[in-house]
Formats: sequence, structure tokens, C-alpha cells
Amino acid sequence: MRSPTPTRRQFIRTTAASAAATATAMSARSYARVLGANDRILIGQIGCGDRGRQAHMQQIRSFSEDENCEIIAVCDPWKSMREEAAALVKQGWNRDAKQFSRYQDLIALKEIDAVSIASPDHLHAVQLTAAAEAGKDAYVEKPWALTLEDLKMMTDAVKKNNRIVQAGTQLRSMNSFSGVRQLVQSGALGKIIRASQVRNSAQPYWHRYAERPIRADEVDWKAFLGDRLDLPMNPKLLSGWYGYRHFSSGPIGGLMSHFIDLVHYITGETYPKWAVTLQGKKVFDDDFTCPENVHTVLEYPSGMLVSYSTLFGNAGGNLMHWQGTRGMVDSTEWAKPTMTSKGSREPNKAIQDGPVPEVETTPHMQNWLQCLRTRKAPNADVEAGYQHGVAVILADMAMVSGRRMVYDPQKREITAG
Repeated sequence: MRSPTPTRRQFIRTTAASAAATATAMSARSYARVLGANDRILIGQIGCGDRGRQAHMQQIRSFSEDENCEIIAVCDPWKSMREEAAALVKQGWNRDAKQFSRYQDLIALKEIDAVSIASPDHLHAVQLTAAAEAGKDAYVEKPWALTLEDLKMMTDAVKKNNRIVQAGTQLRSMNSFSGVRQLVQSGALGKIIRASQVRNSAQPYWHRYAERPIRADEVDWKAFLGDRLDLPMNPKLLSGWYGYRHFSSGPIGGLMSHFIDLVHYITGETYPKWAVTLQGKKVFDDDFTCPENVHTVLEYPSGMLVSYSTLFGNAGGNLMHWQGTRGMVDSTEWAKPTMTSKGSREPNKAIQDGPVPEVETTPHMQNWLQCLRTRKAPNADVEAGYQHGVAVILADMAMVSGRRMVYDPQKREITAG
């Protein structure tokens, strides 16, 4: 992955500073509103594509009565998505949402307490940084960043400004995976030796998005590009951004981020020591640049190996396994993980075969909304976001370089080794 240029760094700092300067009113009045049990939390939605509308907005609406919150503003460079989001606000809260094509304008709203970010991956870092500097809390989709520099910038901004931020790695808030976590951390599986996921599909997920028709006059092209190169207008780049490396790392950031966050949540590991990644043969004859066939292996300080693989072109062979010296958990069916003693090297201490008991947890979005009031760390807090970010960036850099890449948590640096 290419290194950010000085122009990029200057752009990000300038953008964050500008947003902060126009929204400093978060301080006394707005911060008090968040703390008040009876005060309404006002949210802005940044990114109104399928994820923003069908996940973020719908979930906020479903919890809005219990958590006393509402969305009052929406932002998206694509007019059609923006208007569909505004219609959801009208339907859910009977108000006319303020609409913007540029996130800076939404963040500058003094009455906004928090933002929900579901924009393309290349914008997560600059948008969260700007929100934090402006005193806004945030829910931010994964992966958090495409480069380590961006990841450190956004994480530091959140910590410096004491913001409540939830990473959109919602699998850790499923009752089933919380049950797996409790089982693993109880020592019932013994020493965890390996965690593996294979997540395949018949075709890349970006194909279905790229088929959407877009008119150039409906798009604020500069707002979509953000701090990227000044690319000429191309509707397919906007509709199918998931598949282009200008804006995404493909399945590494889009899919592996979920699994690697579960690895950290379930095992207690934090940062991988190193990663190697292979990109296989291109399967589809198209102009997309993200990998369709990828396999990553990471090693953690305990010696545990983590294997992640995606193939687009054949949907068979999916699995998710947690292997320990006393047994294994099969969570290929996410909501119904099972444990087995088969293969155990410690038969006298092996676990019993059967389903993994669930541990009840608060839904991910609701957990964030509650934490906006309590000011407690949410399920996937800033540390979790930074940790999954390191792992996916490490794996992506290994793929691009063709070398083993090493992470130093003390220096917060990635080097070849």
C-alpha cells in the first residue's frame, strides 16, 4: 500500500482543525445533554449507502425509544442515497432531516452529539478524526483505516478528546460469540493453538453494488474522493468502491476485520507479531483491483497462529474453528457454535461434546447508545478498533510487499522482517 504523502497529512490535519473550530460548542451545553438521563441524544448519519441506511439507521431507530435518541441529519455524496436516508428519518421520527453532501458540514452542527459513520473505507480515518476534534462521539464501521498513519491519527484523536467510540465489529456483541469467549477464557479448551476462518462466496460482494446506475449530476465527486488523488468522475468507482484499492483493501479489511476482532475478543490477544499474505489467481475478468483469492497467516505473542482465507468464485468450504489442546469449538454457524473433544491431546481433561452455552450481551448499537450517557467504554472501544486495524493493515501490507511484515507495539511501527 502506498505511503501517504505530505499533502495527504496536511489535508487531514486541516480538515480536522476546521471541523473542530466550527463545532466547539459541544463542550458545556451539548456534553451535558449526553450525560442527562432524560435529555435526547441527537445523531448525524455520515454515509447513507446500504450499510448506513439498513444497519446503522434502522438499528438506531429500533432502540430510539428505549435510549431516547434520534437522527436529525444525514450526509452522503450521492443524492439518491441521501434522500433515501432523509425519508427514513421522516418515517422514524417525523422530522425533516438536514441533508449534506460533505461530512464537514454535518459535523459543524452544534446540536449534534454523535455521528454514525458508514462511509467508504478510505474516509473512516479523516471523518472520525474530525468528529473527535469537534467533540462528537462516534460509531465507526470497520476497517478503521487503510494505513497505519491514519489509524494512529484517528486513535490518538479519540483518546485526546475523550470520546466514546464504538468500532463496527458487531460480532463480539452476539450472545453466541460471547459464550465462546467465556469458554475459551475459562481454560476449558486448554491452550489455544490455532484460530481459522475460511469465508468464501460465489462472487465478490462488490459486483452487486457496482451494478447500480449513477448519474454524474447526482454526485458530489470531490466529497467522495476526499483526500485521495484527483480521479476523473467515474460512476462505477462510487457504486463499486468496495472492489478498488483506491478505497478498500477488499476482503482483508471488509471481512477479515470481523474475524480478527473476534480473535482478540475471544482469546484476549491484542496485536499480531507478524503476518504473511498470499494473493491468488484472479478469477473474474473485470477491472476491479481488490483481491478475489487471498490467504493470510498471523502469529501472536502466545504462539497462536491465525489463518484467514477468502475465495470469490466458489462458495464451498466455509469454516470458523478455535482449536485448543483439550478440544475445539466449531463456530462456522455463527449463532450455534459447538464444542467437541475430538482431536484433544489431553483426553482426561477434554471438554464435553455439545453446544456452547450463550452469554447474554447487549446488542452492539444499543451498547454504544447506552455508553453515550454512562461514558463507559463500549464493547468494541477505541483499543479494539486500533487492534483490528493493526492486524488488517499488517496483513494487507504483507500482501502488497510479498514479504513478512512485523508489528512493534511499543514503537507502533510496521517493518519488513
